[in-house]
Amino acid sequence: MKLNDILGRFEAISNPDAVDGMARYGITPKSTFGVSVPDIINTAKEIGINHDLAQQLWENDNRETRILACLIDDPKLINEAQMERWVQDFDYWEICDQCCIKLFRKTKHAQQKAAEWSSNEKEFIKRAGFVLMATLAVHDKRADDEQFENFLPVIIREAIDERASVKKAVNWALRQIGKRNRELNIKAIEVAKEIYRINSQSARWIASDALRELESQAIQKRIMEKK
Repeated sequence: MKLNDILGRFEAISNPDAVDGMARYGITPKSTFGVSVPDIINTAKEIGINHDLAQQLWENDNRETRILACLIDDPKLINEAQMERWVQDFDYWEICDQCCIKLFRKTKHAQQKAAEWSSNEKEFIKRAGFVLMATLAVHDKRADDEQFENFLPVIIREAIDERASVKKAVNWALRQIGKRNRELNIKAIEVAKEIYRINSQSARWIASDALRELESQAIQKRIMEKK
C-alpha cells in the first residue's frame, strides 16, 4: 500500500462530523479526516512494519497519517535525530501520546528522551517526557528500579507546571511508577506527600490524585500479590 492509496482510503471513510467531537477533547490537528483510531489500526495491520512509508506518512502532516506512521514504523531503525524531528511536531496531546506509547517507548533511546524532554519548556515536548516515563513503567519489564527512581526528582521539579496536559502527564508518570512494585510504591507515595507540601495548585492536585490511587486498597493488594 502506497501513500496515495492510504490517503484515498482515509478519504473514503472520513467522518467530518467527528472533528467537532475531537476538538471537545483537545484533539486539534491542523488537518484530519476524522477517521477513528480503530480504523487506523486496521490499516496498520494490513501494511505491517514499513519504516520508509512511515516517514512519508509523518511528513504528510495529517492526524491519521501521523498516527499510522507511529503504528508501522520500526523502532529498531529509529535514531535520536528522527525522535527529535518528530517531537517538534507534537502540537496536541493525542499525537504526543500515540507516538510515545506506540513507538518511542520501544526504542533504545526512550529512557534518555524521557529525562531530556521533561525539562523542555514546550508544552507537548515536556508532556512527551512524562508519557514516556509512564509507559516505560508499565511496559519495560527489564528495567531496574533505579531507572524509575531517577525520574522521581524530575516529577517533583515539574509538579508546579499548571498546564493541564503537562500536569496530567506528571501525575500519570508518578502513578505508574508507584504501581510497578512494592518498593517503588513506597517511594512514589513519599514523593507524592512531598509534592503536596509545595505551594502550588497543580502540585496539590497531582499529589492528591496520585495518593488516592497509590494508597488504595486495590493497588496495595495488587502490589502485594506481585511479590
